Amino acid sequence: MANLKSSKKDARRTERRTARNKIVKSRLKTLRKKADTAVQAGDKAGAKVAAAAYISAVDKAAKTNVVHANKASRDKAALSKAVFA
Repeated sequence: MANLKSSKKDARRTERRTARNKIVKSRLKTLRKKADTAVQAGDKAGAKVAAAAYISAVDKAAKTNVVHANKASRDKAALSKAVFA
């Protein structure tokens, strides 16, 4: 356990950030699964909508450093390739 006041504050801040990041990552996984399901089902319109939602969310996550920018780029490219191919 932290002893210094600033260390205690930093620990609280880390807990809040971790909880927020967990929520964002969980949402990303859900959106990705929806997009993949739509692609597998052959639903072009649904896949495009789901892909747009996922791409928007992953861009926001990369902007706030929840996920690495390169991972976001890889995921967007792979999903776009599946949806628009």
